[in-house]
Amino acid sequence: MAKGYWVSAYHAVHDADKLAAYAKLAGPAIEEGGGKFLARGTAVKAYEAGIAQRTVIVEFASVEQAIATHDGAGYQAALKALAGGVTRDLRVIEGV
Repeated sequence: MAKGYWVSAYHAVHDADKLAAYAKLAGPAIEEGGGKFLARGTAVKAYEAGIAQRTVIVEFASVEQAIATHDGAGYQAALKALAGGVTRDLRVIEGV
């Protein structure tokens, strides 16, 4: 079974307090769901479009586990705390 990965690209932070509240809830919810943070932070160097945005990569044992964690009550509570605090996209992808 292939691993699942969350890849979150933050395009803009509109409210740092909301982002902090989200992080307090999201980290534990992701770890409880079996997620392991592989990378998180602002790009050290950006090529192509040159956008040095915050990016987060989380590894899960499977795509199904990644989706279940995202859709679970703990992470959904974190998303409510974030509500409009950032512009980002979060993708779930399958490992090779």
